[in-house]
Amino acid sequence: MAIKSKTKQIYLFFFISLLLSACGHNKKVDVSNIPVDVKIERFDLEFDAMKTKPMALQAAYLKKKYGVFYRHIVALLIQDDNVNINDTAYFKLLRQVFAGQPYKDLKHDVDLVYSNVDMPQAEMTDAFRHIKYYFPQKRLPKVYAYFSGFEVQTVIGDGYCGIGLDLFLGNNSRFYPALTKSWPHYLSRAFNPENIAPRVVEGLAREDMFPETDSSKSLLSKMIYNGKIMYFMDKILPDADDTLKIGYTATQLKWCQQFQSKIWAYFLDENLLYETDYPKIQKYLTEAPFTPGLGEKNESAPKLAIWTGWQIVKEYMDRHPEVTLPVLMANNDAQKILNDSKYRPK
Repeated sequence: MAIKSKTKQIYLFFFISLLLSACGHNKKVDVSNIPVDVKIERFDLEFDAMKTKPMALQAAYLKKKYGVFYRHIVALLIQDDNVNINDTAYFKLLRQVFAGQPYKDLKHDVDLVYSNVDMPQAEMTDAFRHIKYYFPQKRLPKVYAYFSGFEVQTVIGDGYCGIGLDLFLGNNSRFYPALTKSWPHYLSRAFNPENIAPRVVEGLAREDMFPETDSSKSLLSKMIYNGKIMYFMDKILPDADDTLKIGYTATQLKWCQQFQSKIWAYFLDENLLYETDYPKIQKYLTEAPFTPGLGEKNESAPKLAIWTGWQIVKEYMDRHPEVTLPVLMANNDAQKILNDSKYRPK
């Protein structure tokens, strides 16, 4: 009896330890004392001042303060990727942009929604503090707000990230119904202020901190890469809803949760995990209103490989509490992560 009792105690201890360890990955960390305070620079307001101030002087000021970012936004607005900002010939085109009604209407709505940027600034501060918590050596970028005529939602550059306020005006913005060719509704429905921090964090992860390698060709490798990006967002944006991180509606997220085992079975039955022909696997990775071939009446969620990879990585991290976030992000062995996750959805 004593041996059985002791065995039970060992199993109980092991179970409790495993439970506490798993909770360790899920508990929030305190970042309140990390000395990071994001200031979103209102490039859009300083750029608009070119209408009233001597244009050459304001352009020189903007070039000095914002560097290559200034040229990037000018190129977007005048639709000329080869613009030479050292030649004042482009001033004529800028004056035409400023005088046009589309620019005036857009500036009106941006100013209305973003009379201040207190909310995204606070959310970006919290996110950047979390990045510093997990990656103390990371040089954090400056943050600029701009609008580009609905061209680019976020910009990640060398030492800066840009937030295109015109693509975060709220999904009921009067502009978006006319932009369905460039920004269909399944994308513009997420053009809300609360999406700013998730999109910036995702952009930093994908384009700056952890760019995908050229060797990532199979669906499994892309699945795990994207799953790691989503898990990174879990840690950096602990208060953000999962729908914001992955860009799902609540209905789409619920669909994935309801059919989790069937989604995984589909990938296995169709022998897709090791498929490297991108045209065959892209529909499981890219933005879309739904995933063709799955679900009834087009009710399936898109990006099912990303969502599945996210679940695999979460299971892997729950089973391996000793693995830190930096170690996870540096691990490019997709097969081992899958094996060690023991992912078997029911």
